[in-house]
Amino acid sequence: KANKGVCGADADLIVARNLLRAGAAGAAQHGMHAREVILNLKWAAEGKLDVPIIGEQKVFSTAKAFGIETENRSVNEVASELADTLLEDLSRAVPDDYKTIRALAPKERQQVWEELDIIPISAYHEVFEAYHKTGCGIDGDWRSIMQQFLRCGLAFTFTGVVATNIATDCLFGVGDRVTSMVNLGALKKGYVNIAVHGHLPLLVSQIVKSGQSEKMIKLAKEKGALGIRFYGICCSGLAAMYRYAGVIPLSNAVSAELVLGTGALDLWVADVQDVYPAIMDVAHCFKTAVITTSESARLPGAERFEFDHRHSNMNDAAKLADRIVLRAIESYEQRKGIPVYIPPYEVEAEIGFSVEYVCRKFGSFGPLLEALKSGQILGIVNMVGCNNTKVVYERAIIDVADVLLKNNVLILSNGCASFPLMKLGYCAKSAFDKAGDRLREFLKPDLPPVWHVGECIDNTRSSGIFGGIAGAAGKFIYEMPFGFASPEWSNEKGVDAALGFRLMGVNSYHCVEAQIHGSKNIIEFLKEGTREKLKSVMYVNTDPVLVGKKIVDDMIVKRRALGWFVPDSILMPEKKEPDAASSEK
Repeated sequence: KANKGVCGADADLIVARNLLRAGAAGAAQHGMHAREVILNLKWAAEGKLDVPIIGEQKVFSTAKAFGIETENRSVNEVASELADTLLEDLSRAVPDDYKTIRALAPKERQQVWEELDIIPISAYHEVFEAYHKTGCGIDGDWRSIMQQFLRCGLAFTFTGVVATNIATDCLFGVGDRVTSMVNLGALKKGYVNIAVHGHLPLLVSQIVKSGQSEKMIKLAKEKGALGIRFYGICCSGLAAMYRYAGVIPLSNAVSAELVLGTGALDLWVADVQDVYPAIMDVAHCFKTAVITTSESARLPGAERFEFDHRHSNMNDAAKLADRIVLRAIESYEQRKGIPVYIPPYEVEAEIGFSVEYVCRKFGSFGPLLEALKSGQILGIVNMVGCNNTKVVYERAIIDVADVLLKNNVLILSNGCASFPLMKLGYCAKSAFDKAGDRLREFLKPDLPPVWHVGECIDNTRSSGIFGGIAGAAGKFIYEMPFGFASPEWSNEKGVDAALGFRLMGVNSYHCVEAQIHGSKNIIEFLKEGTREKLKSVMYVNTDPVLVGKKIVDDMIVKRRALGWFVPDSILMPEKKEPDAASSEK
């Protein structure tokens, strides 16, 4: 068996190229999201888009961090300059400072990245260069390929995630903690039921506004409906949930077909990312109309109510939203007689734990730090990630969470991984019994053991909480008992999300192996090879209970080094087989 291809490429190079291409794809996916929402902010500021800038305080506080002048300037003027700065990091061709990194990344990390020569030129450039380097007969050194992989990770993190989060919060507001009913039982018969599925916030905001207008509600009632209700699938639902009243989260992307299978949905509105073609087959069975709203992500057989390639009709968002809601009312009338079955399971969830909310709740990060020092909180884990059909659906997430909570680890969650935690009551105030004794004391009287921070770009909120607590302690993030868990990671964005936290010095933990097993060198590089340079490692074990135990073990090591309270032993959950009812819920 040959150890090289005819071109001379060995297994290390082939695996590295594939991994870099995956990382570049993830950076492009969130980068496209960034571009649209930053343009939304820019055009709203310049009067080209008739949408108010709601997050004025966020605009000014972020601008100050970037060194943008705010004195005696309107919010629109400052927002426009901030948007231009974010767009520059997205698409810069002439090398210059990556301004988002300079403004927001810890100085210690910036020094590490400079020494590794991995600070990006721009997100566009690094994705462009990734596909250049991995082309036929270009870069033949796997170490060079992995260096570019790290650059893509930073571009993904600071433009695809951080900049997107900034622009979204500036334009649509940070939102606040809210209580919502979740799971399929929250669906209601007799209403015009509209699901929003994807990631882009502008059109969703306009659709919700249109559907909640007296005019549309009157039209729906004239067709025999009780009113109009909105439901969220994947991140569109999570982003809308804590910003607009009445948007109910139902499902992550993998179980979208189960939601359609209730027969309760009249219209399914899909934009980009985590929207699988299989939904069309199920929608057809129940005569649910499916609409796509982005030229980037079309579905065969779906109706198209789209922004065009150049976004020249972006200011028609309100008109487009009206057309979409009218189509939902029409679909409701056409679907009369379609069988509907709604499983009787719903539960409350607390959502919207932003950095701003946490600081307002506790006054500062000081009380969280003191709870960490005393051992009320053993550590904090950001549990995220898309789902993976290679493992039992959502089970790994719950099993890891059970170990962590039993050992007094506070969990932050967002995106697809947060749905099972919401559906099974982990985000409810009443979930004290799921937490260890010490954590329970900290949470009383009104905090859940899992803090839901939002959609997948709201990883920024988790990293902000990590950074705030580390700053209060006078420590670097890598010294703190923090972790990143993505038990079911499955796609390109998931590769980058884990990498982003690794670059910050936070270990990542997974229950599914990455697609790197053709190369011992890449395995070593990803799992242990960055321990000295980045102060972080990747741990993978297909047993989620052991993943949870490893997280706790590593936190104890960090606590011991800090001189903080260390528990006598690690508590393991009792082995139990899920019954039919719990698996349904």
